[in-house]
Amino acid sequence: MTLEQRLERATELARMAGERMIKAREEQGFAHHYKKGDELVTDIDVAIDTLLAEALEAEFPEDARLTEELSPERDVIATKGGLWVIDPIDGTVNFAHGLRHVAVSIAWCERGKIQMGVVHAPFLGETFTAIRGKGAWLNGESISVSGMEEMSRALVATGFPYNRDSRPPLLKRLSAMLLVCQDVRRNGSAALDLCDVACGRLDAYYESVSPWDFAAGLLIAREAGARTGHLYRCPDGIPEELYGENIVVSTPELHAPLKRLLEDADATSGLPGL
Repeated sequence: MTLEQRLERATELARMAGERMIKAREEQGFAHHYKKGDELVTDIDVAIDTLLAEALEAEFPEDARLTEELSPERDVIATKGGLWVIDPIDGTVNFAHGLRHVAVSIAWCERGKIQMGVVHAPFLGETFTAIRGKGAWLNGESISVSGMEEMSRALVATGFPYNRDSRPPLLKRLSAMLLVCQDVRRNGSAALDLCDVACGRLDAYYESVSPWDFAAGLLIAREAGARTGHLYRCPDGIPEELYGENIVVSTPELHAPLKRLLEDADATSGLPGL
């Protein structure tokens, strides 16, 4: 099966998942609970994860899957074969609170490299797609990064972990960023933040997130011309494209100064390599 065919099917599944989200929102027919004490999960997260898992198992039984709710065993990211990386609802807190910044994210990887991805935002009516080496699109139209070169005019996005104890050291980074860039956004969906970099609404993004949060969005941003990387070295044995700690994504010109700014902030906090 070609990458184009995989992307077409993944897009169909993402839109099906989006319709499920819209229906659940309209009917207010979902419950929620907290995992690990702080992280909100709705039964719609699980239902969509199950829907996607069953469809992919039926059509691509040879491929492994890494999804947020059903198969979070991270050791599968080192698989030599095909791997689907899925977030059924990226922005669960937004979804539960009636906000629109919500997406389903589906990526397909091979030998640790992201080959295609789709991020569908049902409440915004936007579908971002990309194929490795062939570009990125929003609702079928080609997209590209903003081309911003000056940190002082850059609009930057980030996020914070659910664990409140992990947040204070990150405030050093936020403070440093606010002193230098135009402004900072915290939208609550890593996948859509990356897509917003891809289409030029944002100029840069940094955060530590899980593979299912960023895999599709990372490829979309890169194919739109963004420079992607990490603040610190990736551990051995983990594919760099699926390692979510301290990712930095921006226009090419902002990447180096953004990394320096964050590294300097970490040094002043006494916790380099957060």
